[in-house]
Amino acid sequence: MLKKSRLIVCLLCGLSTVGHAQKYRTAAGARFESDRFGLTVQQKLHEKGTLEGIVSLGSREVSGTVLYEWHFPLLGRRFNYYLGAGGHVGNLKDHGAFTGADAILGIEYKVNGLPFLLSADLKPAVHINHEDWVQLSSGISVRYVLVKEKKKKRSIWPFGQKDEKGERNRQKGRKGKKDDRQGWPGIFDIFKKQDN
Repeated sequence: MLKKSRLIVCLLCGLSTVGHAQKYRTAAGARFESDRFGLTVQQKLHEKGTLEGIVSLGSREVSGTVLYEWHFPLLGRRFNYYLGAGGHVGNLKDHGAFTGADAILGIEYKVNGLPFLLSADLKPAVHINHEDWVQLSSGISVRYVLVKEKKKKRSIWPFGQKDEKGERNRQKGRKGKKDDRQGWPGIFDIFKKQDN
Protein backbone atom coordinates (compact mmCIF):
# COMPACT_ATOMS: atom_id res chain seq x y z
CA MET A 1 0.00 0.00 0.00
CA LEU A 2 2.83 2.40 0.86
CA LYS A 3 4.65 1.62 -2.40
CA LYS A 4 1.49 2.37 -4.37
CA SER A 5 1.05 5.67 -2.52
CA ARG A 6 4.62 6.70 -3.30
CA LEU A 7 4.19 5.77 -6.96
CA ILE A 8 1.02 7.87 -7.24
CA VAL A 9 2.71 10.83 -5.54
CA CYS A 10 5.65 10.63 -7.97
CA LEU A 11 3.33 10.42 -10.97
CA LEU A 12 1.32 13.37 -9.75
CA CYS A 13 4.44 15.47 -9.24
CA GLY A 14 5.53 14.82 -12.82
CA LEU A 15 2.19 15.71 -14.40
CA SER A 16 1.46 19.04 -12.71
CA THR A 17 1.21 22.48 -14.38
CA VAL A 18 1.48 26.07 -13.15
CA GLY A 19 -1.57 27.88 -11.66
CA HIS A 20 -3.23 29.04 -8.42
CA ALA A 21 -6.29 27.06 -7.20
CA GLN A 22 -8.67 24.18 -7.70
CA LYS A 23 -10.17 23.35 -11.12
CA TYR A 24 -13.61 22.12 -10.03
CA ARG A 25 -16.69 23.06 -8.01
CA THR A 26 -18.13 19.64 -7.05
CA ALA A 27 -16.55 16.18 -7.20
CA ALA A 28 -17.64 12.76 -5.90
CA GLY A 29 -16.02 9.33 -5.83
CA ALA A 30 -14.52 6.49 -3.84
CA ARG A 31 -12.02 6.49 -0.97
CA PHE A 32 -9.80 3.48 -0.30
CA GLU A 33 -8.09 2.82 3.03
CA SER A 34 -6.29 -0.31 4.25
CA ASP A 35 -9.28 -1.73 6.15
CA ARG A 36 -12.16 0.48 4.96
CA PHE A 37 -13.95 1.58 1.83
CA GLY A 38 -15.74 4.89 1.56
CA LEU A 39 -17.62 7.36 -0.57
CA THR A 40 -16.48 10.98 -0.70
CA VAL A 41 -18.02 14.22 -1.95
CA GLN A 42 -16.16 17.55 -2.17
CA GLN A 43 -17.85 20.94 -2.66
CA LYS A 44 -15.83 24.08 -3.30
CA LEU A 45 -17.00 26.91 -1.02
CA HIS A 46 -14.56 29.64 -2.09
CA GLU A 47 -11.22 30.07 -3.86
CA LYS A 48 -9.18 28.01 -1.39
CA GLY A 49 -11.77 26.17 0.70
CA THR A 50 -13.80 23.00 0.27
CA LEU A 51 -16.21 21.01 2.38
CA GLU A 52 -15.71 17.24 2.16
CA GLY A 53 -18.06 14.54 3.33
CA ILE A 54 -16.87 10.94 3.73
CA VAL A 55 -18.97 7.86 4.51
CA SER A 56 -16.73 4.91 5.52
CA LEU A 57 -17.64 1.23 5.80
CA GLY A 58 -15.36 -1.18 7.65
CA SER A 59 -15.69 -4.75 8.84
CA ARG A 60 -16.83 -3.59 12.31
CA GLU A 61 -17.84 0.04 11.90
CA VAL A 62 -19.74 2.58 9.84
CA SER A 63 -18.91 6.29 10.12
CA GLY A 64 -19.58 9.65 8.55
CA THR A 65 -17.04 12.48 8.53
CA VAL A 66 -17.33 16.15 7.54
CA LEU A 67 -14.10 18.13 6.96
CA TYR A 68 -13.35 21.72 6.03
CA GLU A 69 -10.21 21.83 3.89
CA TRP A 70 -7.89 24.65 2.82
CA HIS A 71 -6.22 24.08 -0.57
CA PHE A 72 -2.88 25.59 -1.56
CA PRO A 73 -1.11 25.28 -4.93
CA LEU A 74 1.90 23.03 -4.89
CA LEU A 75 3.02 23.03 -8.51
CA GLY A 76 0.04 24.68 -10.19
CA ARG A 77 -3.75 24.87 -10.35
CA ARG A 78 -4.07 21.15 -10.94
CA PHE A 79 -1.75 19.99 -8.16
CA ASN A 80 -2.58 21.14 -4.61
CA TYR A 81 -1.83 20.21 -1.07
CA TYR A 82 -4.57 20.61 1.48
CA LEU A 83 -5.10 20.50 5.21
CA GLY A 84 -8.25 20.61 7.24
CA ALA A 85 -10.23 19.64 10.29
CA GLY A 86 -13.69 18.35 11.14
CA GLY A 87 -15.64 15.78 13.06
CA HIS A 88 -17.19 12.35 12.71
CA VAL A 89 -19.95 10.15 14.10
CA GLY A 90 -20.37 6.42 13.66
CA ASN A 91 -21.40 3.05 15.00
CA LEU A 92 -19.04 0.32 16.19
CA LYS A 93 -20.38 -3.25 15.98
CA ASP A 94 -20.07 -4.31 19.64
CA HIS A 95 -19.56 -0.89 21.22
CA GLY A 96 -22.38 1.30 19.93
CA ALA A 97 -22.28 4.90 18.77
CA PHE A 98 -19.09 6.97 18.83
CA THR A 99 -17.99 10.46 17.83
CA GLY A 100 -14.76 12.40 17.55
CA ALA A 101 -12.56 14.97 15.83
CA ASP A 102 -10.50 14.61 12.67
CA ALA A 103 -7.64 16.36 10.89
CA ILE A 104 -6.45 15.80 7.34
CA LEU A 105 -3.30 16.50 5.31
CA GLY A 106 -3.02 15.46 1.69
CA ILE A 107 -2.20 16.14 -1.93
CA GLU A 108 -4.62 16.34 -4.84
CA TYR A 109 -4.21 16.23 -8.62
CA LYS A 110 -6.82 17.14 -11.25
CA VAL A 111 -6.05 14.95 -14.28
CA ASN A 112 -5.47 17.17 -17.32
CA GLY A 113 -8.11 16.64 -19.99
CA LEU A 114 -10.15 14.17 -17.95
CA PRO A 115 -12.82 14.84 -15.29
CA PHE A 116 -11.00 12.97 -12.52
CA LEU A 117 -9.30 13.98 -9.27
CA LEU A 118 -6.71 11.78 -7.56
CA SER A 119 -5.74 12.39 -3.95
CA ALA A 120 -3.72 10.78 -1.19
CA ASP A 121 -3.96 11.81 2.45
CA LEU A 122 -3.28 11.15 6.11
CA LYS A 123 -6.27 11.47 8.43
CA PRO A 124 -5.64 11.27 12.19
CA ALA A 125 -8.73 10.96 14.38
CA VAL A 126 -9.48 11.16 18.10
CA HIS A 127 -12.50 9.07 19.16
CA ILE A 128 -14.93 9.32 22.06
CA ASN A 129 -16.68 6.09 23.18
CA HIS A 130 -14.61 3.84 20.89
CA GLU A 131 -12.24 0.91 21.49
CA ASP A 132 -9.35 2.88 19.97
CA TRP A 133 -9.05 6.43 21.25
CA VAL A 134 -6.62 7.55 18.56
CA GLN A 135 -6.39 6.38 14.97
CA LEU A 136 -4.11 7.32 12.06
CA SER A 137 -5.40 6.29 8.67
CA SER A 138 -4.15 6.95 5.18
CA GLY A 139 -6.26 6.82 2.09
CA ILE A 140 -6.40 7.27 -1.65
CA SER A 141 -9.44 8.87 -3.29
CA VAL A 142 -10.57 8.86 -6.90
CA ARG A 143 -13.27 11.44 -7.63
CA TYR A 144 -15.27 12.33 -10.73
CA VAL A 145 -15.76 16.06 -11.37
CA LEU A 146 -19.52 16.68 -11.40
CA VAL A 147 -19.43 20.49 -11.76
CA LYS A 148 -16.45 22.15 -13.43
CA GLU A 149 -15.02 25.55 -12.53
CA LYS A 150 -16.48 28.26 -14.78
CA LYS A 151 -13.96 29.72 -17.18
CA LYS A 152 -13.58 33.47 -17.28
CA LYS A 153 -14.28 34.90 -20.73
CA ARG A 154 -11.40 36.79 -22.21
CA SER A 155 -12.17 39.84 -24.30
CA ILE A 156 -10.18 40.60 -27.43
CA TRP A 157 -11.36 44.24 -27.35
CA PRO A 158 -8.16 46.26 -26.86
CA PHE A 159 -9.75 49.57 -25.73
CA GLY A 160 -11.14 49.31 -22.22
CA GLN A 161 -13.60 46.74 -20.93
CA LYS A 162 -16.74 45.49 -22.60
CA ASP A 163 -19.81 44.41 -20.72
CA GLU A 164 -22.01 41.41 -21.59
CA LYS A 165 -23.85 43.30 -24.35
CA GLY A 166 -20.58 44.25 -26.03
CA GLU A 167 -20.75 47.94 -25.12
CA ARG A 168 -17.72 49.70 -23.78
CA ASN A 169 -17.69 50.83 -20.17
CA ARG A 170 -16.00 54.13 -20.93
CA GLN A 171 -18.81 56.22 -19.49
CA LYS A 172 -18.42 54.57 -16.10
CA GLY A 173 -14.69 55.27 -16.26
CA ARG A 174 -15.26 58.92 -17.15
CA LYS A 175 -17.76 59.39 -14.35
CA GLY A 176 -15.32 57.91 -11.88
CA LYS A 177 -12.56 60.24 -13.05
CA LYS A 178 -14.88 63.23 -12.88
CA ASP A 179 -15.78 62.37 -9.28
CA ASP A 180 -12.11 62.12 -8.37
CA ARG A 181 -11.40 65.63 -9.76
CA GLN A 182 -14.20 67.46 -7.95
CA GLY A 183 -11.92 69.22 -5.47
CA TRP A 184 -9.39 70.27 -8.13
CA PRO A 185 -9.73 73.33 -10.39
CA GLY A 186 -9.87 72.74 -14.13
CA ILE A 187 -8.79 74.96 -17.00
CA PHE A 188 -12.36 76.17 -17.66
CA ASP A 189 -12.96 77.02 -14.00
CA ILE A 190 -11.34 80.44 -14.51
CA PHE A 191 -14.34 81.51 -16.60
CA LYS A 192 -16.88 80.58 -13.95
CA LYS A 193 -18.34 83.39 -11.90
CA GLN A 194 -17.09 83.25 -8.34
CA ASP A 195 -19.05 84.67 -5.39
CA ASN A 196 -16.86 86.78 -3.07
